[in-house]
Amino acid sequence: MVTYKLKTPISEKDVQKLSVNDVIYITGTMITARDAAHRRAIEFHKAGKKLPINLQGLAVFHCGPIAKKKDDKWVVVAAGPTTSTRMDLFEDEFIKDFKVRVVIGKGGMGRKTTDAMKKFGAVYGVFTGGAAVLAAKAIKNVKSVEWYDLGMPEAIWVLEVREFGPLTVAIDAHGNNLFEDVQKKVEEKRPKIYEKLGA
Repeated sequence: MVTYKLKTPISEKDVQKLSVNDVIYITGTMITARDAAHRRAIEFHKAGKKLPINLQGLAVFHCGPIAKKKDDKWVVVAAGPTTSTRMDLFEDEFIKDFKVRVVIGKGGMGRKTTDAMKKFGAVYGVFTGGAAVLAAKAIKNVKSVEWYDLGMPEAIWVLEVREFGPLTVAIDAHGNNLFEDVQKKVEEKRPKIYEKLGA
Protein backbone atom coordinates (compact mmCIF):
# COMPACT_ATOMS: atom_id res chain seq x y z
CA MET A 1 0.00 0.00 0.00
CA VAL A 2 1.38 3.37 -1.09
CA THR A 3 -0.08 6.85 -0.60
CA TYR A 4 -0.20 9.21 -3.58
CA LYS A 5 -1.15 12.88 -3.78
CA LEU A 6 -2.56 13.66 -7.21
CA LYS A 7 -3.26 17.03 -8.81
CA THR A 8 -5.73 17.58 -11.62
CA PRO A 9 -5.54 17.31 -14.53
CA ILE A 10 -4.43 13.75 -13.78
CA SER A 11 -2.61 11.95 -16.58
CA GLU A 12 -3.02 8.36 -17.68
CA LYS A 13 0.60 7.86 -16.61
CA ASP A 14 -0.34 8.97 -13.08
CA VAL A 15 -3.10 6.39 -12.74
CA GLN A 16 -1.02 3.58 -14.26
CA LYS A 17 1.22 3.84 -11.17
CA LEU A 18 -1.68 3.05 -8.83
CA SER A 19 -2.58 -0.40 -7.54
CA VAL A 20 -5.52 -1.80 -5.60
CA ASN A 21 -5.28 -0.85 -1.88
CA ASP A 22 -3.17 2.26 -2.55
CA VAL A 23 -4.44 5.45 -0.93
CA ILE A 24 -4.91 8.66 -2.90
CA TYR A 25 -5.65 12.29 -2.12
CA ILE A 26 -6.80 14.66 -4.84
CA THR A 27 -6.16 18.38 -5.20
CA GLY A 28 -7.60 20.52 -7.98
CA THR A 29 -10.88 20.33 -9.90
CA MET A 30 -13.40 17.61 -9.18
CA ILE A 31 -16.99 17.28 -10.34
CA THR A 32 -20.00 15.52 -8.90
CA ALA A 33 -22.23 13.47 -11.19
CA ARG A 34 -25.00 11.00 -10.50
CA ASP A 35 -27.40 9.11 -12.79
CA ALA A 36 -29.06 12.06 -14.50
CA ALA A 37 -25.82 13.94 -15.17
CA HIS A 38 -24.14 10.81 -16.57
CA ARG A 39 -27.11 10.20 -18.86
CA ARG A 40 -27.24 13.78 -20.13
CA ALA A 41 -23.46 14.01 -20.64
CA ILE A 42 -23.49 10.86 -22.79
CA GLU A 43 -26.52 12.13 -24.75
CA PHE A 44 -24.70 15.44 -25.35
CA HIS A 45 -21.62 13.59 -26.58
CA LYS A 46 -23.64 11.44 -28.98
CA ALA A 47 -25.38 14.54 -30.33
CA GLY A 48 -22.05 16.35 -30.80
CA LYS A 49 -22.89 18.93 -28.14
CA LYS A 50 -20.17 20.38 -25.93
CA LEU A 51 -20.28 19.81 -22.18
CA PRO A 52 -20.11 22.89 -19.91
CA ILE A 53 -16.71 21.70 -18.63
CA ASN A 54 -13.85 19.69 -20.10
CA LEU A 55 -13.67 16.53 -17.96
CA GLN A 56 -10.38 15.12 -19.26
CA GLY A 57 -8.00 14.36 -16.40
CA LEU A 58 -10.54 15.19 -13.71
CA ALA A 59 -12.08 13.19 -10.87
CA VAL A 60 -15.81 12.47 -10.88
CA PHE A 61 -17.49 11.99 -7.52
CA HIS A 62 -20.71 9.97 -7.26
CA CYS A 63 -22.34 12.41 -4.89
CA GLY A 64 -25.45 14.50 -4.41
CA PRO A 65 -24.05 17.30 -2.25
CA ILE A 66 -26.03 19.40 0.18
CA ALA A 67 -25.18 23.05 -0.43
CA LYS A 68 -26.40 26.43 0.75
CA LYS A 69 -26.03 29.95 -0.51
CA LYS A 70 -23.85 32.27 1.56
CA ASP A 71 -23.49 35.85 0.28
CA ASP A 72 -24.61 34.75 -3.20
CA LYS A 73 -22.00 31.98 -3.27
CA TRP A 74 -22.60 28.26 -2.92
CA VAL A 75 -21.02 26.46 0.03
CA VAL A 76 -21.07 22.65 0.27
CA VAL A 77 -22.23 21.55 3.71
CA ALA A 78 -22.13 17.78 3.21
CA ALA A 79 -20.87 15.61 0.37
CA GLY A 80 -21.31 11.93 1.09
CA PRO A 81 -20.75 9.34 -1.63
CA THR A 82 -23.63 7.72 -3.51
CA THR A 83 -23.63 3.97 -4.15
CA SER A 84 -21.68 3.63 -7.38
CA THR A 85 -23.46 0.59 -8.80
CA ARG A 86 -26.22 3.01 -9.82
CA MET A 87 -23.79 4.49 -12.35
CA ASP A 88 -22.51 1.16 -13.69
CA LEU A 89 -24.91 1.47 -16.61
CA PHE A 90 -23.12 4.63 -17.82
CA GLU A 91 -19.60 4.62 -16.39
CA ASP A 92 -17.78 2.73 -19.15
CA GLU A 93 -19.04 5.18 -21.79
CA PHE A 94 -18.38 8.13 -19.49
CA ILE A 95 -14.74 7.06 -19.07
CA LYS A 96 -14.32 6.40 -22.79
CA ASP A 97 -15.98 9.63 -23.96
CA PHE A 98 -14.57 12.09 -21.41
CA LYS A 99 -11.26 10.56 -20.21
CA VAL A 100 -11.90 11.09 -16.50
CA ARG A 101 -9.07 9.52 -14.51
CA VAL A 102 -10.56 8.93 -11.06
CA VAL A 103 -14.09 7.82 -10.24
CA ILE A 104 -15.06 8.20 -6.57
CA GLY A 105 -17.94 6.59 -4.71
CA LYS A 106 -18.87 3.73 -2.42
CA GLY A 107 -19.92 0.13 -2.85
CA GLY A 108 -17.81 -0.79 -5.89
CA MET A 109 -18.45 -1.14 -9.62
CA GLY A 110 -18.74 -4.06 -12.02
CA ARG A 111 -16.78 -5.77 -14.76
CA LYS A 112 -17.86 -3.43 -17.57
CA THR A 113 -16.50 -0.40 -15.69
CA THR A 114 -13.37 -2.31 -14.63
CA ASP A 115 -12.66 -3.18 -18.28
CA ALA A 116 -13.13 0.46 -19.34
CA MET A 117 -10.73 1.62 -16.62
CA LYS A 118 -8.11 -0.82 -17.89
CA LYS A 119 -8.63 0.16 -21.53
CA PHE A 120 -8.72 3.94 -21.10
CA GLY A 121 -6.65 4.50 -17.94
CA ALA A 122 -8.76 5.27 -14.88
CA VAL A 123 -9.19 4.09 -11.28
CA TYR A 124 -12.03 3.80 -8.79
CA GLY A 125 -11.44 5.27 -5.35
CA VAL A 126 -13.66 4.40 -2.40
CA PHE A 127 -14.64 7.17 -0.01
CA THR A 128 -16.00 6.11 3.36
CA GLY A 129 -19.77 6.28 3.65
CA GLY A 130 -21.06 8.37 6.54
CA ALA A 131 -18.20 10.87 6.30
CA ALA A 132 -20.07 13.55 4.34
CA VAL A 133 -18.87 16.40 6.57
CA LEU A 134 -15.24 15.26 6.27
CA ALA A 135 -15.62 15.31 2.48
CA ALA A 136 -17.10 18.80 2.59
CA LYS A 137 -14.08 20.08 4.57
CA ALA A 138 -11.81 19.23 1.64
CA ILE A 139 -14.00 21.29 -0.73
CA LYS A 140 -12.50 24.75 -0.76
CA ASN A 141 -14.63 26.39 -3.43
CA VAL A 142 -17.66 25.80 -5.66
CA LYS A 143 -16.38 26.95 -9.03
CA SER A 144 -19.74 26.52 -10.77
CA VAL A 145 -22.96 24.53 -10.82
CA GLU A 146 -24.01 23.09 -14.18
CA TRP A 147 -27.37 21.62 -15.19
CA TYR A 148 -29.06 22.78 -12.01
CA ASP A 149 -32.39 22.10 -13.73
CA LEU A 150 -31.75 18.44 -12.81
CA GLY A 151 -32.02 19.40 -9.12
CA MET A 152 -29.39 19.96 -6.43
CA PRO A 153 -28.29 16.30 -5.99
CA GLU A 154 -28.25 15.53 -9.73
CA ALA A 155 -26.57 18.69 -11.00
CA ILE A 156 -22.89 18.79 -11.89
CA TRP A 157 -21.04 20.62 -9.13
CA VAL A 158 -17.60 21.83 -10.24
CA LEU A 159 -15.50 21.87 -7.09
CA GLU A 160 -12.04 23.01 -6.11
CA VAL A 161 -10.68 20.51 -3.58
CA ARG A 162 -7.54 20.22 -1.51
CA GLU A 163 -6.27 16.77 -0.50
CA PHE A 164 -9.69 15.20 -0.94
CA GLY A 165 -9.53 11.78 0.66
CA PRO A 166 -8.38 9.39 1.85
CA LEU A 167 -9.57 7.32 -1.11
CA THR A 168 -8.72 3.63 -1.28
CA VAL A 169 -8.07 2.38 -4.80
CA ALA A 170 -10.56 -0.46 -5.22
CA ILE A 171 -10.29 -0.80 -9.01
CA ASP A 172 -7.00 -0.02 -10.71
CA ALA A 173 -6.05 0.61 -14.34
CA HIS A 174 -4.69 -2.93 -14.66
CA GLY A 175 -8.04 -4.70 -14.38
CA ASN A 176 -7.89 -5.52 -10.66
CA ASN A 177 -11.13 -5.13 -8.74
CA LEU A 178 -11.01 -5.44 -4.94
CA PHE A 179 -14.75 -6.05 -4.72
CA GLU A 180 -14.61 -8.91 -7.23
CA ASP A 181 -11.62 -10.43 -5.42
CA VAL A 182 -13.47 -10.39 -2.11
CA GLN A 183 -16.58 -11.89 -3.73
CA LYS A 184 -14.49 -14.65 -5.28
CA LYS A 185 -12.97 -15.53 -1.90
CA VAL A 186 -16.42 -15.59 -0.32
CA GLU A 187 -17.68 -17.98 -3.00
CA GLU A 188 -14.64 -20.23 -2.55
CA LYS A 189 -15.19 -20.45 1.21
CA ARG A 190 -18.97 -20.77 1.09
CA PRO A 191 -19.11 -24.61 0.71
CA LYS A 192 -16.77 -25.13 3.70
CA ILE A 193 -18.82 -22.74 5.84
CA TYR A 194 -22.06 -24.53 4.89
CA GLU A 195 -20.38 -27.84 5.68
CA LYS A 196 -19.34 -26.64 9.14
CA LEU A 197 -22.86 -25.37 9.75
CA GLY A 198 -24.33 -28.68 8.59
CA ALA A 199 -26.36 -26.90 5.94
